[in-house]
Amino acid sequence: MGAHWIHGPSPGNPVFCLASQYGLLGPEAALEENQQAEAGGHPPLPSVTYGSSGRVLSPKAVSEARDLFYALLASIRAFQGSKEPPAPSVGEYVRAEIARRVPTMAGGVEDARRLQLAVLAACLKLECCISGTHSMDLVALEPFGEYVSLPGLDCTFPGGYSSLSERLLWALPEGTVLLNKAVRTIRWRGSFREEGDDARDFPVRVECEDGDAFLADHVIITVPLGFLKERHQEFFQPPLPQRKAEAIHSLGFGTNNKIFLEFEQPFWEPQQQLLEVVWEDESPLEEPSTDLEANWFKKLIGFVILQPPEQHGHVLCGFIAGQESEHMETLSDAEVLSTMTHLLRRLTGNPSLPAPRSVLRSRWHSAPYTRGSYSYVAVGSSGNDIDVLAQPLPEDPQDPRPLQLLFAGEATHRTFYSTTHGALLSGWREAERLTQHLQTLVPSPPPPQP
Repeated sequence: MGAHWIHGPSPGNPVFCLASQYGLLGPEAALEENQQAEAGGHPPLPSVTYGSSGRVLSPKAVSEARDLFYALLASIRAFQGSKEPPAPSVGEYVRAEIARRVPTMAGGVEDARRLQLAVLAACLKLECCISGTHSMDLVALEPFGEYVSLPGLDCTFPGGYSSLSERLLWALPEGTVLLNKAVRTIRWRGSFREEGDDARDFPVRVECEDGDAFLADHVIITVPLGFLKERHQEFFQPPLPQRKAEAIHSLGFGTNNKIFLEFEQPFWEPQQQLLEVVWEDESPLEEPSTDLEANWFKKLIGFVILQPPEQHGHVLCGFIAGQESEHMETLSDAEVLSTMTHLLRRLTGNPSLPAPRSVLRSRWHSAPYTRGSYSYVAVGSSGNDIDVLAQPLPEDPQDPRPLQLLFAGEATHRTFYSTTHGALLSGWREAERLTQHLQTLVPSPPPPQP
């Protein structure tokens, strides 16, 4: 339901290194050439592209448009640090560049040009899923190039992503991790004592929804940015400093959801790993429909085929981002299944295509402790906001009770935001910060006596 791939499985990726160390990956992931491949965050899966007219689109036409799109994305790196970028957002820049090229696109042949524009519209939807945003018009242009894509062909865990967290938990003493223990308030800058123990006071008190409380010198906060956006004012007492609150407000946080469809039999070819969707009447130069109820499913970028079928059965995993994705969360399973069935019948041109036998989907926007999927650098924010979000509190390094609140999670990593490896590295960063601090408190041993 959550993280799907290891993005950039190579020696610089700590998730890949841990997964390899614990023997959690398939043989493909260990291949040297797979670790060195530069996919740029867009895995080259063997795919078929269906048009909304019920035909398979020409691979040549699709790849021509996609190559143009990726070239435009790559050109954005040049604006990093620019005082006057050509547009505020990635979406506006890409659309302006496409508009500039329209007259010469597809050799000026009208039908071919319309198809290329439709494929470019689909590319923008895919980019919305990757960035976890409703529209690329919300994603800031200048800092976009700060995000770093690691080399390696994206791979998955044969036993699911949770096989890694389960393996990490084994190393911890039983009872270390408390589940179903929702926190209501974190009180800091205080002086709290355990009942019956006046000898020691703590600056932080973590109060849970079930009434339990924990006293601490230090708390590492890893809740998603979506939760902080909605709840930070009452979650922290006293409230966070203005700089931190502004960073929380400025950074972007959107929704990307999965829709799994299970079939009795596959209607796809055995070698196919990705079914892409292109709405042939769409163009990035025209405003998309705002009627979510009628058109939400048009935001779906396509389906990844879960491999291998011997393990998963015949399962498609669709991806959909933004407000359309959030609308999908409000529908019943029966409504989603019915809409997906109609969609697949239309795309394949087969009105009697059997319906999926079951549906399962994520609902990351509705989940009260996430309120979305992952972060992006929004128009009006910058990588500096990520660094401000990551700064521990109190802000004064001379404070007698330092590092009361530390912040980790994907939204606090300036170059790997939105990824699991960014989240992991941010946790290690804060653990290291605490370790360094605690070592300064330990008195050094006396010099050896002669």
